[in-house]
Amino acid sequence: MRFRFILSQTFRGIASNKAMAASVALVTFVSLLFVGAASLLQTQVNNLKTEWYENVEISVYLCPESSDYPQCANGEATQDQIDAISEYLESKEMKPLIESYRFESKEEALENFQKQMAGTSWADRLTKDDMQASFRIKLVDPEKYQIVTDALSGRDGVQSVNDQREQLEPLFNVLNKLTILSSVLAAVMILTGLLLIPTTIRLSAMSRRNETEIMRFVGASNFFIELPFILEGVLSALVGSVLAVAGLWVTVRYFITDWLGSAFTWLRIVDTSNVWFLAPFLVVGAVVVAAFASWVTLRRYARV
Repeated sequence: MRFRFILSQTFRGIASNKAMAASVALVTFVSLLFVGAASLLQTQVNNLKTEWYENVEISVYLCPESSDYPQCANGEATQDQIDAISEYLESKEMKPLIESYRFESKEEALENFQKQMAGTSWADRLTKDDMQASFRIKLVDPEKYQIVTDALSGRDGVQSVNDQREQLEPLFNVLNKLTILSSVLAAVMILTGLLLIPTTIRLSAMSRRNETEIMRFVGASNFFIELPFILEGVLSALVGSVLAVAGLWVTVRYFITDWLGSAFTWLRIVDTSNVWFLAPFLVVGAVVVAAFASWVTLRRYARV
């Protein structure tokens, strides 16, 4: 009986403050949409880092016949220099850092280039003399690329050492900044929600002050009086959180998985399982925050 009464009071309060309840739900929806988007974006960045860094290589380009680099003043790298680099890569100093390496001759470099650029004028225009021999090195720990790069730079016969991470880092920096931007927007919207929920509960409590006074006179506990107001905020936030989860699911399902997934089949992108993993945190977080904000407000406005 008490539970039915509390529910009736809760829905009565929502019905009398429909606009404010809808505002709470919408603010919660937008806030959690940004929170979820930021989380999914960071998950995607981490997936890309894990996948691409596992396949990252260091390319050690050897001196060609003619080069403007001072270390290549003596001309093309000799076989002795190539052998010396190979021995160094297998030394005790480098062995723990290098998972594997391979030597790519000019002929192999040209063949690989023609495969990659098939159908273009460049594929037939270049010859092996235009290519550079190189070592391709896969690291045990890609995070330690700088150690290997510094160790090989400046050695006899080496023109330059390029690490693929240097090309990937700018991309990840941009994605990380987008994540930060989404997080900031989410924080602003959450703050807006924290200000709006107490306002809604305060107006509802003030509009029914006479009823709460009567309930207090007949011996109702503070918890019994406050619970319908708390549930108003919780239900409004719950609706907003469910809408946010649904919005994230639709976006990921139809725009990310179906559209981007079919266009970039070689990428491991976020999918709906990531949304379902995130959903409980969004819903529970919204309910807890709304309940707490409502309770704090009622400490001041629902008591005499």
